[in-house]
Amino acid sequence: MATVIVHATITLDGYLADPDDGVDWMFGRPSAPEDDSVVERVMDRIGAVVGGANRSQTIEDGELPYGGMLKVPVYLMTHQAHEPIERDGTTYTFVVDDIAEEVALAARSAGDGWVSLLGGSISRQCLRLGLVDELHLDVVPVLLGDGISLFAGLGQRIELERLETSAYASETHLRYRVLR
Repeated sequence: MATVIVHATITLDGYLADPDDGVDWMFGRPSAPEDDSVVERVMDRIGAVVGGANRSQTIEDGELPYGGMLKVPVYLMTHQAHEPIERDGTTYTFVVDDIAEEVALAARSAGDGWVSLLGGSISRQCLRLGLVDELHLDVVPVLLGDGISLFAGLGQRIELERLETSAYASETHLRYRVLR
């Protein structure tokens, strides 16, 4: 059975991106092999990805989950039906307005692997619906002060159990189980 995770790189103040959707703060930081190893272990377990589609329902280079490095099924939430898109060995399936169905499809594709939820809106919706099993957060030591938040607007309390914590040169890695 698949494990549904929120996997995100965030700032210390909880932002996924700056107010203009920029993520330049993620790059050019000191790194240690251990940082890369933590992220690689997560990526090796991911069997499917759930995210949101852009307005034009295209798959553009800057919008590929994990930069196109993962060759797993990707399910994108949309408001209009659209045929699947095949690109570089990855199938992008569009699901209309049903996040629970999107996660269920991804879980079937992932088998006993992980379903990675991408983006604040998708993550919050799934947390509210009780669909999330774990949070995997890579926290970068920077404060943006404003931007696109991972958890703002969640609107409910969710208890967590710490499973793993590590810190190396560029990030602090946090893994929590969602308690139900």
